[in-house]
Amino acid sequence: MFSSRGSETVLVVDDQEFVRSVMARSLRLGGYRVLEAAGGEKALAASGAHAGPIHLLVTDLAMPGMRGEALAQRLKADRPELRVLYVSGTPEDMLRLPDELRRQGAFLQKPFLPTVLLEKVREAIEGR
Repeated sequence: MFSSRGSETVLVVDDQEFVRSVMARSLRLGGYRVLEAAGGEKALAASGAHAGPIHLLVTDLAMPGMRGEALAQRLKADRPELRVLYVSGTPEDMLRLPDELRRQGAFLQKPFLPTVLLEKVREAIEGR
């Protein structure tokens, strides 16, 4: 058994405000420091403005403007240690990911309980 609590910094990116706010609140209650962004460009700006480490990117795969996997690739160019947890409401999204990206990130199917999110975040940060 492991603790799903943490203190690391997590960047949460989802274009749906309600989904993003629920994820962010759940993570904050779990002890994490949370940065939020409504899409890819805002996430890049948030990452650029954050001087400290970002341990995990939690991103929706299907967003207008920039898909989650493209965002992850761009962020990892500047932050190679960044781990990724992809979330999506459609199972086909995970199947569309190239094998290399699938190996680099974990996946969580929407909808999910906050406890499941905390468990997956902990697993992703620890590389399990």
